[in-house]
Amino acid sequence: MSGEFTELTGKKLGQAALTTTIAIIYETPVDTRTYIKDIMVTNHSGASGSTGTVSVYIVSAGGAASNDNELIGTVKVLKQEYLHWSGLQITNPGDTIQAVSDGTELTITISGAEAV
Repeated sequence: MSGEFTELTGKKLGQAALTTTIAIIYETPVDTRTYIKDIMVTNHSGASGSTGTVSVYIVSAGGAASNDNELIGTVKVLKQEYLHWSGLQITNPGDTIQAVSDGTELTITISGAEAV
């Protein structure tokens, strides 16, 4: 991978229903860097539903999710509400975005761009 990017492509990096098991939502491909720009977590449990919590991690290749790489740390998302994170994080090849919830009422969508 050279020092300059020749192509930058915006895309939805991943979308998943969260569970109580930490899951990889996105993995940066070989020879690519990824720009994470937006994370939206929605609580789809409905009017009679419950609050859910979410934690999101940016994990270096070969690493594990921990407090050392937590981007969003155990944040409550009320029923019929959402959590919106916006910023800029850059990942290297093999790095992953991982997430976990305390139930099954949350969905995560991550947007950004891949640069090659």
